[in-house]
Amino acid sequence: MQPVLSLHQITRSFPGVKALAGVNLELFPGEVHSLMGENGAGKSTLMRVIGGVLPPDSGTMRLRGQAYRPHSPRDSKAAGIAFIQQELTLVPELSVAENLLLGRMPHRLGWLNRPEMRRRAQKALDFLEIELPLDEPSRTLNVGQGQMLEIARALQDRADVLIMDEPTAALSQKEAEHLFSAIRRLRAQGSAIIYISHRMEEVYELSDRLSVLRDGATTGTWKMSEITPQQVVAQMVGREMEETVDSQRAEPGPVVLEVSGLTRAPLVQDVSFQVRAGEVVGLAGLVGAGRTEIARIIAGADPCQSGVVLLDGQELETGSPARAIARGVGLVPEDRKHQGLVLGMSVQDNVSFAVLSQLARLGWLKGQACQQLADRYIQELRIRTPSREQGVGTLSGGNQQKVVMGKWLARDCRLLILDEPTRGVDVGAKAEIYRLIEDQVAAGKAVLLISSELPELLRLSSRVLVISAGKVVAEYARVEATPEKILASALAGLA
Repeated sequence: MQPVLSLHQITRSFPGVKALAGVNLELFPGEVHSLMGENGAGKSTLMRVIGGVLPPDSGTMRLRGQAYRPHSPRDSKAAGIAFIQQELTLVPELSVAENLLLGRMPHRLGWLNRPEMRRRAQKALDFLEIELPLDEPSRTLNVGQGQMLEIARALQDRADVLIMDEPTAALSQKEAEHLFSAIRRLRAQGSAIIYISHRMEEVYELSDRLSVLRDGATTGTWKMSEITPQQVVAQMVGREMEETVDSQRAEPGPVVLEVSGLTRAPLVQDVSFQVRAGEVVGLAGLVGAGRTEIARIIAGADPCQSGVVLLDGQELETGSPARAIARGVGLVPEDRKHQGLVLGMSVQDNVSFAVLSQLARLGWLKGQACQQLADRYIQELRIRTPSREQGVGTLSGGNQQKVVMGKWLARDCRLLILDEPTRGVDVGAKAEIYRLIEDQVAAGKAVLLISSELPELLRLSSRVLVISAGKVVAEYARVEATPEKILASALAGLA
């Protein structure tokens, strides 16, 4: 049988990062082919290449035996490839029916044919065996309902190739069962499905074959009867580990951060842990596990529904970043471009933002003090910039990350929360950021580290907490933590 889609030696690089390093994949009609790999293994980049969002640097793709090289998502859709993405792309103010038929509204005599629109929308929902209020705006839906709406919208095309990226991440068990039933019907009709998931149980329930990506390359493809879950985990994490940080860290000091019963449904559920002075506590988990949500609550960006956050024994009120900063909490966010920096302003301005009150006199900023602060961190952090006045948006990702770090180092935070601090930075910048973290630990600061790179987490953390479905499901000391244990705990928490 000829594959409906085949990829041969697909590569794609970004500055300092080789995201895809020779991916091979064949997808056959009437097949559910699962794709698994650690966060950062290259799965999303590969899907963006197939979908026409990114061109490959090299390699070939063939669709139904013909050369395939889409230049835009419109090209991939016209070729019969549909995507179900993890992130919602709904228009909040449009109704459920309008979102379902967006871009394909039925018209009659130049007017929107609303009865026909509702009929088609209901047919799409019936295929998934779900009920949604057709006339209500999509903003009234919960996350799971919104995800089902996204799925119903994609399934309308009855595409030859359907790519699903973590489709059950926000679904209840009942909703997931409806989706699985639809997937089986599509497979029986001859559709070919690429199914991306971290959930081992559903991969084995649905899949005919499985491929694993590691470090941007395909490690292999197997029939589901040929590989055990334990072997899949080994394939996902089977790279050589980096050396751990020098084990001569001093014993941790008193408790700086204590979290008890922290809850913000549905993504944070009764979370409790401590971080001590001179200690790095790592949060491990899969995408959507709730790690970022925990960090945002502690940093004041989001309120909690229940639970207590104590900083040096005193309660820290959630829901106010200003109060958290005043108490000595700094957050290096996952999205540095939108949440950590003001891209249109200079390096000097961005480094100064967290300490403006200390750099002002009678309401006016002291220019020389701002310049000296910027020069200090440009030198200490080895930020590569033509000058302190350079727009931060023109710097490389690694140097932008150092500017974000510098902003909080200038504040001399008691607790530093680092959410994916090395995402998208090159090897040299990673080494610099590791050095900065070690300097903070040596100075007696408490560090809460979130990273999807298990070697990085194991290299830096004194202890690792595994977060799954919004809960702490396991804790490992540095000496006992391994990638296999962490990944197995994260997957077990989803069962």
